[in-house]
Amino acid sequence: MSYVAPIFVGLLYVLLMSLLTEPHRRRLNAVMVGGAGAAYLSGGGLGGWEFAFTASATYVAYRGLDSWTFIGVGWLLHTGWDVVHHLKGNPIVPFAHDSSLGCAICDPVIAVWCLGGGRSPRELWRGARRARVESGALRPGVR
Repeated sequence: MSYVAPIFVGLLYVLLMSLLTEPHRRRLNAVMVGGAGAAYLSGGGLGGWEFAFTASATYVAYRGLDSWTFIGVGWLLHTGWDVVHHLKGNPIVPFAHDSSLGCAICDPVIAVWCLGGGRSPRELWRGARRARVESGALRPGVR
């Protein structure tokens, strides 16, 4: 399994999600992290712990409807659950043995973006430019 491909999948996810406007972007990401929390329910192999994790992921996703921080935390929780499944449970994709490991590599990429506020590339560029102006590295009005 390639360790680089899941990073690109995470970056592609971020890029595609960045095309949405706020607050739709945040709300859809909250729904996505809630769905990811239930991904192992039908055969994760960890019994009742699957329900406990899904319940906690659902709570975090609900809080994520209004908070990028909770969405980022949800992706990090899912990363941990992916690692547990890679080591002790069943893979997220039954016919792909290392799929949980791939998911554990992909999810933190998404989490970092979410913890940074889930901003679009344009918003990131404006923020970086504003920071350079404020630091004196760039004069206002100069491109």
